[in-house]
Amino acid sequence: MKRRIAFFDFDGTITTKDTLLEIIKYQKGTFRFYLGFLLYSPYIILWKLGIIPNYTAKQKIVNFFFGKMPVDEFQRRCDAFATEILPALLRPKAIQEIKRLQDVGAEVVIVSASPGNWSDVWRKQLGIQSLATRLQIKDQQLTGCFDGKNCHGKEKVTRIKEVYDLSAYDEIYCYGDSSGDKQMLQLATISFYKPFR
Repeated sequence: MKRRIAFFDFDGTITTKDTLLEIIKYQKGTFRFYLGFLLYSPYIILWKLGIIPNYTAKQKIVNFFFGKMPVDEFQRRCDAFATEILPALLRPKAIQEIKRLQDVGAEVVIVSASPGNWSDVWRKQLGIQSLATRLQIKDQQLTGCFDGKNCHGKEKVTRIKEVYDLSAYDEIYCYGDSSGDKQMLQLATISFYKPFR
């Protein structure tokens, strides 16, 4: 029997929206959401212009909204988001593909630049593994920093190879929708770019 594994980007591939933005709105409210992005718009502009890397802008935003937040409270709200909001953001065709792959015995792994905190409840119900950006915790609070590198671009490849011996698989499927997924897509024997739109 063939060994199969499938790596899925999350935001934009499985979901219709960037879930980091949605979790901020959910936890902090619309007013604070727009205020935060107004204050940090210079970093976003510099990132869009290619002057600073995306993780610098992203970490500034994460720090503003979640720095010093008790981790238990943060996770409780993330779990509620996964139940109340996330299902409506999922692309039906992506879910169908995940289930199809699982039916033929493939391991399915989400490889995401978004922390897994707000998708864990959902993915565990489906038996999906996760490699994602991690949030640093100190004294039971979020520091506002990442624990290690942002899981984006070549870091996705690094994370995959740290955990999985790809030579052990007959078929490697990769699904992505942005430039941050291109290195991961190159690992595949069968790759899909923006497949569910």
